[in-house]
Amino acid sequence: MPRTNATALYADARCREHLAGRQHPERPERFDAVMDALRNNRLLDRLTTLPARSATPEELLLVHTPEYLAAAEHDIASGYPYLRTGDTDVTRNSWELALLAAGGVLNAVDAAATGQSRNAFCVVRPPGHHATPTRGMGFCIVNNVAIGARYAQRRHGLQRVLIVDWDVHHGNGTQDTFYSDPTVLFFSTHQWPLYPGTGRADETGEGAGKGYTMNFPFPAGSGRKEILGAVENSLLPAARKFRPDLVMISAGFDSRIDDLLGAFTLTDRDFTDLTRAVMAIAEEHAGGRLVSVLEGGYNLAGLGSAAAAHVEALLG
Repeated sequence: MPRTNATALYADARCREHLAGRQHPERPERFDAVMDALRNNRLLDRLTTLPARSATPEELLLVHTPEYLAAAEHDIASGYPYLRTGDTDVTRNSWELALLAAGGVLNAVDAAATGQSRNAFCVVRPPGHHATPTRGMGFCIVNNVAIGARYAQRRHGLQRVLIVDWDVHHGNGTQDTFYSDPTVLFFSTHQWPLYPGTGRADETGEGAGKGYTMNFPFPAGSGRKEILGAVENSLLPAARKFRPDLVMISAGFDSRIDDLLGAFTLTDRDFTDLTRAVMAIAEEHAGGRLVSVLEGGYNLAGLGSAAAAHVEALLG
């Protein structure tokens, strides 16, 4: 199938129901902030809409253990206010909505892999990058990006996947999933020290995966110089050596200036330039195949404007 230049959007409004009625930073209005900004910047009409679907149990098992999945589903169905495995708040519909989030990412992977779109942005809740194979953590139930990467390998034969995580918090769950795997290159910039306390520079992988985890912890107040510098000076040469077949982004906009939970200073222009730099990797090595997945971002105005800048860059 010939490739297109289209950018696809996955955005199911049902995700607003997760944590509805709860006082929580990861609140339903985050979805509205992103969608309103895309609409106000006249970007929605330029995007191809992806349909919704739920991830299947078999797809979740590409990353998570059956014991964890059973425990999480049980806790949510039982009306627990949070998962027993960690610090993840839930409501009774959170399991269904987590499956919709992961399933939407898989539809985006399908679109990019088959040429239906060049790239895609997934406006999903709950986020995913803290969820490890064995536990939910930090607002996350299942790891959307990690499941997407494994699915791309198994379903589409895209052997090497690069995951770029610019959330202000370290994507410990994604790192744990691929720590000994040389087929996934995980690159993270994050504030140090900050939740969850992982992501030291000397955490570089183990066994066959040694060297395929790249962590760049930076102090509060860091911004364009540090983060874009890490991309240009370290990620670009690593990507040329790795030659990914698919690029995925854990797009956390809590690394933007004035976020409620982070103290980085990235601006909308910086997100534009970061996006273009990662797109260049995808264009050089992966036929443009890129799937971006929303993670954090808790200042609603900042989240919306940064996401709009990101999507405008994806549109080219």
